[in-house]
Amino acid sequence: MTRAISRGPGLIATMIVIVVCSGVVQGYLTPLLPVVGGHVGIGGVGQNNLYLLSQVAFAVLTPLLSRWGDIWGHRRLLLIAVAMVAVGSLLIAARPTTATLAVGMVAQSAVVGFFPLLAGILRSRSPEHGRVGMSMLVGALLLSIGTGGFVAGTLSDEHALAGLWTAVPFCVLAIAAAFALPTSTAPRAGRFNSPSALLLTAGLGALMLVLTEGESWGWASPYSLLTIVAALVLLAVWVVVERRSAHPLVDLGLLRNPRLAAVSAHTFCIAFGAIGFLGANAVYLGTDPADGGDGLGLGLGARAISLVSLGMVAVGFVGSTLTPRLARAIGDRAVLAAGGCVGAAGFLSLCLLHSSLPQYLVGALLVGLSTGMFEAATRALSVEVVDEAETALSVGVNEMALSLGAAIGAAVIGALWAGHTTAHGAVTGGGYQWAWAACAVVALGGAAVGLLFRDPSAAPTPEAGVAHAGRTA
Repeated sequence: MTRAISRGPGLIATMIVIVVCSGVVQGYLTPLLPVVGGHVGIGGVGQNNLYLLSQVAFAVLTPLLSRWGDIWGHRRLLLIAVAMVAVGSLLIAARPTTATLAVGMVAQSAVVGFFPLLAGILRSRSPEHGRVGMSMLVGALLLSIGTGGFVAGTLSDEHALAGLWTAVPFCVLAIAAAFALPTSTAPRAGRFNSPSALLLTAGLGALMLVLTEGESWGWASPYSLLTIVAALVLLAVWVVVERRSAHPLVDLGLLRNPRLAAVSAHTFCIAFGAIGFLGANAVYLGTDPADGGDGLGLGLGARAISLVSLGMVAVGFVGSTLTPRLARAIGDRAVLAAGGCVGAAGFLSLCLLHSSLPQYLVGALLVGLSTGMFEAATRALSVEVVDEAETALSVGVNEMALSLGAAIGAAVIGALWAGHTTAHGAVTGGGYQWAWAACAVVALGGAAVGLLFRDPSAAPTPEAGVAHAGRTA
């Protein structure tokens, strides 16, 4: 079976099964946590702590799984990652308690390794389909995130905990697909750097902690300041250890590659708004205008909110699948700049037009389109700008930029909201306006960074592969 799907469309179709599992896992718990939390006795603070725990796990596992894949084999680590996600999903569904939710969500965070490890296999086994393959994987991810949340919410309308089983069948299919994939032919080298891993884990954990809890602690409080200092010191020591190590966990020299640096900076900027905005999007859609500050909000129910999110990811799917053809027509640099401009236009539209659902959808759908464009473009380019042996690590660096951009964006939005609330705690119009404006400015920064990207001057260029991939698709 492996031989039959070792290349081309069959290989990509098998990978899509795994990516759909990733999307469902990332999307199905969000609308369920309030209901599940009430059932098992977890309040708002506890739910936020679960979110914090999963974000720390995301940040930590991204470089670890990527590096292990480059050392020990992409398919082997992919099997381990899929198994972790399956065990976590089954644990949550079979016995939902505070402890099992915490352990299960940490195990589910192994989905962050799917894209880097799949990229390593795709590049080594079917490089001529790299661009179109990555765009299709991103499109499938976006659609499955939205669909997973909608299905889980619908199931939980009938029974509070029924939606927790949403991810389990997809995990079973993903395990079968992972066994069917071929091994990567990329060379393996190096040893795992345990001290570096511990420093990075502690530094990123402290950083994610202050980003998530800074608003409740107070950004100028001793807790926040001490945590920020600890994060900076740990990460600074990690950088020193990495530079002196013969076997670094994350080769920081990769960022001396101006093409990868531009791609990762663009990813950070667009993720700041496009993904950091998702939580704020749900809050605005669900706020009753009679309760919100300045009469803002649309007062939608859970199912209606999930439909808006599904519409955003559907538009993102279109943007993702069209990105390879657009890159062939206007070039990678123009695609990156266009994605940033589309995102900025979406947030500016929200600043001006947000009093009704049709008005709001204009800006929200533009943000969704930008999300699909940047995820497809940057994930494909992060594969192409490095040597084959560094593929998973390079994609992992880009995934870290995405995670940090989204986390910092969400933290900035939360801080702007905290400074613009009514006496009853509702966000005022000024809070929303400042948040949307901040996302627009950072998106324009991403467009500017995209203009710094340069195609390699030496021939042959990847464009030949893009054209071939586009025709094949």
